[in-house]
Amino acid sequence: MAHTPEHPAAAGQYVSRAEEGPLPALPRMAQPRALGDLLLYRLSRLSGAASLPAVRLCEGRYGITRREWRMLALLAEGGSMHPSDLAVQAQLDRARTSRALSALVAKGWVRRTVQASDQRYAHVELTDSGQRLHVQLFPEIAGLNRDLLSVLSAEDIGALDATLQRLQAQAEQLAATCALPKAGRQRGRARA
Repeated sequence: MAHTPEHPAAAGQYVSRAEEGPLPALPRMAQPRALGDLLLYRLSRLSGAASLPAVRLCEGRYGITRREWRMLALLAEGGSMHPSDLAVQAQLDRARTSRALSALVAKGWVRRTVQASDQRYAHVELTDSGQRLHVQLFPEIAGLNRDLLSVLSAEDIGALDATLQRLQAQAEQLAATCALPKAGRQRGRARA
């Protein structure tokens, strides 16, 4: 596709592949006309509704936020790691990761070990108390997951899992090749 000054992509506007030619009749989600047709909006609504019981369980019964729980579970699965690696896995920026880790350390669930020769080199890992919390909380979170999926057949769950894997790969590909400018967090300003 040639980029000429008249083409929207040349002006920094996003042009989807769907706009390159006519599409056959597709479900509304494939040809969105309203907010409720957009996949990301629907996933956000699903996540919000489905997260509510988990948030109440984590915060109300165990005193741990969703972000802290995500990090605790990643550390339980991956063992000791550098905080920046944990941030990548948790898909959080370093500042949010640092705040959550500080809270987990204060609660006694995570231990931060700093190398004597270089104070910037640290690793974090679960304490025994953090391990016990994970062992206790994970089955309850898994139960909420089972309850959510209970309206689907085993075949539906398999198809959903495969679809989510394909969408994740496509999203990562699109993110890697995105030519749009980054937006500033303040009032939607574009960053240079």
